[in-house]
Amino acid sequence: MALLGETRTILLVEDNPDDESLAIRALGQCSVRSHAVVARDGAEALHLLHGADAIDPDLVLLDLKIPKVPGLDVLRRIRANERTRTIPVVVLSSSDEATDIDESFDLGANSYIRKSVDLDAFVEMIQQVGSYWLGLNLTASEEH
Repeated sequence: MALLGETRTILLVEDNPDDESLAIRALGQCSVRSHAVVARDGAEALHLLHGADAIDPDLVLLDLKIPKVPGLDVLRRIRANERTRTIPVVVLSSSDEATDIDESFDLGANSYIRKSVDLDAFVEMIQQVGSYWLGLNLTASEEH
């Protein structure tokens, strides 16, 4: 559980500028203070997670249909790396294809949420995701 006043870091992997703006706005309204770092493609996400100046996010919000390196490959590499394998990863996708959902969970996604096309519902969904994963959920790296 987040300590009172602690700012949590979210890696938002999203190539749609509208979804990015809405997600950042919604996260700013969560009960848990957070800072979003945005990657607009899979290669940028992997660089932020595994590059020389890697960040250590508390949560990854991952779109599947992103340029350069597909979201499923990003998820596979997150789980294959000892440093990042326990970071909660929530897949946020417009896809409701069973193969995308099944493969996401097979690769270690913690959750799979279909993006709402309704703007208010999308904002509410992001707020709930942020509040749960950053405020209520305990992770393997936190002291209990």
